[in-house]
Amino acid sequence: MKMTDDEKLVMRQALAGMLWSKQYYHYNVRRWLEGDPTQPPPPASRWHGRNSGWQHLYNADVISMPDKWEFPWYASWDLAFHWSPTGQIPAYEWDFNDVNPPVHAWAAQRIFEYEYLKTGKGDRAWLEKVFQQLLLNFTWWVNRKDAEANNLFQGGFLGLDNIGLFDRNMKMPDGFVLEQSDGTSWMAMFCVRMLALALGLARENPVYQHMATKFVDHALLIAGAMNNETAASLWSEQDGFFYDHLRRPDGSHIQIPTRTMVGLIPLFAVLAAPVNLFANFPEFLERLQWFGKHRPDLADKVTVRSPAQSDAASQRHAMISIVHPEQLRRLLAYMLDENEFLSPYGLRAVSKIYKHPLVVDVQGYHWELDYAPGESTTNLFGGNSNWRGPIWMPLNYLIIESLEVYQRHFGDTFKVECPTGSGKLMTLGEVADELSQRLARIFTRDENGRRAVFGAYEIMQTDPHWRDCILFHEYFHGDNGSGRGASHQTGWSGLIAKVLQQIGDARAGAIDVNAMLQEIYRSV
Repeated sequence: MKMTDDEKLVMRQALAGMLWSKQYYHYNVRRWLEGDPTQPPPPASRWHGRNSGWQHLYNADVISMPDKWEFPWYASWDLAFHWSPTGQIPAYEWDFNDVNPPVHAWAAQRIFEYEYLKTGKGDRAWLEKVFQQLLLNFTWWVNRKDAEANNLFQGGFLGLDNIGLFDRNMKMPDGFVLEQSDGTSWMAMFCVRMLALALGLARENPVYQHMATKFVDHALLIAGAMNNETAASLWSEQDGFFYDHLRRPDGSHIQIPTRTMVGLIPLFAVLAAPVNLFANFPEFLERLQWFGKHRPDLADKVTVRSPAQSDAASQRHAMISIVHPEQLRRLLAYMLDENEFLSPYGLRAVSKIYKHPLVVDVQGYHWELDYAPGESTTNLFGGNSNWRGPIWMPLNYLIIESLEVYQRHFGDTFKVECPTGSGKLMTLGEVADELSQRLARIFTRDENGRRAVFGAYEIMQTDPHWRDCILFHEYFHGDNGSGRGASHQTGWSGLIAKVLQQIGDARAGAIDVNAMLQEIYRSV
């Protein structure tokens, strides 16, 4: 790596925050329901309230706390270490029955890859164990969150609090169902990551080829549902963006035309792998060919390109993506527009166009969405968190990683304007680098020696005792990068350590990602 001293300081503190944030967590749900034996009994209503259906849960673990200063807790897209017998992963202690995004197959794949790069050997037994558990979780999602079995998923707020026009956990008007772009896209991402794990495991156990075909089938079905040519499509050909829909009792749909991160999450459902990996799995390839012949309406919805169809870069990788190249261009035009998502410090969660609030009236309900780059201006989810404009590190990181995957497939032949309207063309890899640099500016000193994260707090900016004590906030102001929300959410914002590592590696010019991935897949 080739990093400045200041970048190294930020990286060390980001990693240290994750290490010192460990804390003992104990929650025995049945004991909580029964109450303390030395105290008056709790009200009988507790047995019918939140978490009452989780009497099997008994947590007694030392865990890495995302925000130790607040109180001990966990959320399943920060930390997943417990499973319901049904396959559900508890969302967070406030309501275990809620759901967070299913990022766990992606995390398992990354852990396996990083371990291999560090030690030269991946833990196949661990990977297989996790795969089996995630099969249960995937089945739970399909059975519980696809209300009409049409491959369009619900899920509620999905960790994004107030990002929408309304509380997405609320009960819809009678007979209405919210079909979510992000919920559906998270499941598409779940599919392609489980597909990657299955193909890896199939190298030693061919039985897993069958599971790989199952997940490519499901990815195709989800992509077809998101991109069909009816009113039910989550893709707006007119606007060039993915939107949530409200489905009426009569089956017709109301599009919810909001430009938020919800419409960019489809970018995450992408997998690029060495072409020779697929060649080792005849059963899997046969299934792809079957779809191409018998269901071209679905096969056309996923980009699976072979060497004969593509340029030199694509000859090294085949790509599965629910976003077509032309859709990708149109999405990135919004994402890289400084009047929309692109901030000097990363990507905003909601477009800046909503400085002029969007107002929608449906079935007697009045909803508004405004751009709030700092703290929340609504009381949704208690109002102590805000997705209506700030920069959130985890989704920025996943977008950067997804762009790098697209780059591995398209190579330098696919370029977009960055920023939109600037006339400056960049490859997708260069766009990923640009976003990484913008995120780094939140924490590193600028030309005046100031850190955006500290905002107007002069003691933090100038006092020699404090100016190098970095705070890793929950989220960051969408216009000036100052820290907002909980002040030490290291589980989220500590991702900047990985971003800085990648910046340093790129400067050193010593990393051949394609060669590394080839070696990883070969070892699997």
